[in-house]
Amino acid sequence: MDWIATERLVLRRPAPGDWEAARGFFMSERSAGVGGPHSEGTAWRIFASELGHWQIRGYGMWAVTRSGDDTALGLIGPWHPADWPETEVGWMIWDPDLEGSGIATEAARAAVDHAFRTLGWQTVVSYIAKGNTRSVRLAEKLGATLDPEAPQPHPDRPCLVYRHPRPEGAR
Repeated sequence: MDWIATERLVLRRPAPGDWEAARGFFMSERSAGVGGPHSEGTAWRIFASELGHWQIRGYGMWAVTRSGDDTALGLIGPWHPADWPETEVGWMIWDPDLEGSGIATEAARAAVDHAFRTLGWQTVVSYIAKGNTRSVRLAEKLGATLDPEAPQPHPDRPCLVYRHPRPEGAR
């Protein structure tokens, strides 16, 4: 499924036209939770991997937009690179002015539900950089709990692993 809708949002497959907004995020201090800030070349490669994930896996993180406005506000959704130990739902909101708006919560809740119900994942985690208190709060708001025994995606750069509960009725 290339898109899903929530009450206020449309989560759609990212498009090449989202590059400028992604570039601004990945080259800024806001991207510290995903290893940034990055050079323009690294930002380009990261964004290209988001587009490529869809090509290879048939799913990926969605560009989050407001209903009726196709401007990408960030990326949220299922993510599973070849070397990731578990299936993840990740999130990044690009504009700091959107913090506290509930957009990340609404989109992430829909993404976790989609991962369990539509993709049929048996487990969903979120990998969160140590010190990223906003992401920890979001994971906890979604009902996820810290799993200190979970395998790490980058053993040389340990992170926090939050495990999401399976929604009622999910297979």
